[in-house]
Amino acid sequence: MSFLQKLGKSLMLPVTIMPLAALLKGIGYWIDPIGWGVNNPFAAFLILSGGVVIDHLPILFAIAVAIGMTDKKSASLSLAAVINYLMITKILSPEGISLISGLHISQVSIAFGEADNAFIGIMVGLIVAFCYKKFNYIEIPGPLSFFSGERFIPIISGIITLLFAGIFMYVWPMLYETFIHFGTWMAGLGPISAGLYGFFNRLLIPTGLHHALNSVFWFSIAGINDIGRFWGTVSGGIKGVTGMYQAGFYPVMMFGLPAGALAIYQCASPDKKKKVGALMFSAALASFLTGITEPLEFSFMFLAPSLYIAHAVMTGIMMFIAASFHWLSGFSFSAGLIDYILSFKAPFSYHANYLILLGVICGVLYYIVFRTMILHFNLMTPGRMKEEVSTKQSFDYDDLAICFVEALGGRSNCISADACITRLRVEINDIHSINKDEISQLGYEHVTIAGKHILQILVGTNAQFIADAMNDILM
Repeated sequence: MSFLQKLGKSLMLPVTIMPLAALLKGIGYWIDPIGWGVNNPFAAFLILSGGVVIDHLPILFAIAVAIGMTDKKSASLSLAAVINYLMITKILSPEGISLISGLHISQVSIAFGEADNAFIGIMVGLIVAFCYKKFNYIEIPGPLSFFSGERFIPIISGIITLLFAGIFMYVWPMLYETFIHFGTWMAGLGPISAGLYGFFNRLLIPTGLHHALNSVFWFSIAGINDIGRFWGTVSGGIKGVTGMYQAGFYPVMMFGLPAGALAIYQCASPDKKKKVGALMFSAALASFLTGITEPLEFSFMFLAPSLYIAHAVMTGIMMFIAASFHWLSGFSFSAGLIDYILSFKAPFSYHANYLILLGVICGVLYYIVFRTMILHFNLMTPGRMKEEVSTKQSFDYDDLAICFVEALGGRSNCISADACITRLRVEINDIHSINKDEISQLGYEHVTIAGKHILQILVGTNAQFIADAMNDILM
């Protein structure tokens, strides 16, 4: 499995709970579209509940990547991911930079207001995973021996995270301000600027740098202030022009991405369609109703990068078409059905009904492109990851666990067991004490030595049940 595919697979756990969170927020906004919970306690309850996941997605990514990239369910990994994420975001916050640099907080680069993003979360998870693979079996002599093994991971990963934070203090504002200048340059290109903005807005989501472009086109950095002018909170709106940096997102989020989700579902393996269908349906519904696209985008962003680039290109095309034909609308939250209805009669809404027609065309385009690319290039979208599955099911899990423990050298040689989707992963003391012949006699031929003390056995989708039964024996 390639690095990006494994990374994408690691993100699937938080991604699976994102659609529900998005729908909770969407229903809350629907109930109270003006006050966003201020005027209705039940709406506030739903919005706050959904926000727990959406607003804290980066730290969830940090934990998921740390665990997923090591195939190890460990409290030390989760603890290290949480602590390191909180540490780096505290350092890179405007308050932290102000304290470190001695600058007044008003003089701190606006880039640091956007440093708590998914990219930081993923990087923290990768740092923790790297440290686990390199230092998990380190033995510290003498009185510090308590900090050997897994206990060393939070320490060494914390040191590396501090170094990363030190570098990022200088790199992040440079990158952020570069994209602000880039966006300011684009702003003079008319409808082409809307297309370029749409493309880079989607392309930069994994890095968090899309906020830099948003600040140029949506807010007042370059004097465009497309959102403020559309809603009349800022003067200077022009009918037929204002809204051009928002309108093209409606066809993509309401029609394009849901159609792409349908293609992903239809291309999934038959035995995985039920699971993939549940994820795709809920994510597509969240995108359609609320314009929250992360559940869908992160489900294939790293598993199939070329497909994500195609998505960015098509977003740019839709933005360009909407701006060129002056089919304009705006939003206060995102480009979903809720905001479309609320903005339809807004003063600067202009031929917004044609966005539905463009959306239908966009949906057809997305479906054709997604389905063609997935099948032609054999892209590993959700439900298409090739897993070898054992058909050996004749043993009771407890009996099978006993046989595995004996084949691996007995209780004294087995430390712990866990599992990914189809692989049993056992941590052992002495790799030379295992008996591969006994494992083969159980019907499992694929045995891999993954490290000095790690053994992996391909057992099929019952891997977690076998691991649980083994751990009961080893307790």
